[in-house]
Amino acid sequence: MQQIGVISDTHLVGADKKLDDIVARHFAGIDTVIHAGDMVSIHVLDGLYAAGKEVIAVSGNMDQREVEYAFPTRRILEVEAVRIGIIHGWGAPHGIRPRIREVFEQVDAIIYGHTHQPFCGIEDGMFFFNPGSPVDSRFTSSHSVGIIRIDADKIQGEIITV
Repeated sequence: MQQIGVISDTHLVGADKKLDDIVARHFAGIDTVIHAGDMVSIHVLDGLYAAGKEVIAVSGNMDQREVEYAFPTRRILEVEAVRIGIIHGWGAPHGIRPRIREVFEQVDAIIYGHTHQPFCGIEDGMFFFNPGSPVDSRFTSSHSVGIIRIDADKIQGEIITV
């Protein structure tokens, strides 16, 4: 079984001790972390790299140009037999899952951000996962991160309130 940490919508302009503490506490023993956009500054990832994490990221709608140049707006990750689409998302929170689903063909799951509202579930046969935001309270009353677990061709998710 492979475990992957998932974060999104950090909205920070640099490395952050609170974020580093969250990563150390909740992603201990996890080698790979997906950031689903809106990190704002590429330096937000410094703590992940310093902790020895492999980072897979996409850029979001609030990211600075350095992030836009470094990371695509969407990508597909293959883990074992599972194809995962990764995108930040756009527009109003209502209806976001059907919008982002149209972007990907032949994926088993979609990881996204943008809404700051955690979501883990299957909708119209597709597994969707949004970790929420670990540090930004816009549009939600809680902070969260997530872990996805992949075993052969199965994917499960867990939302962790921080």
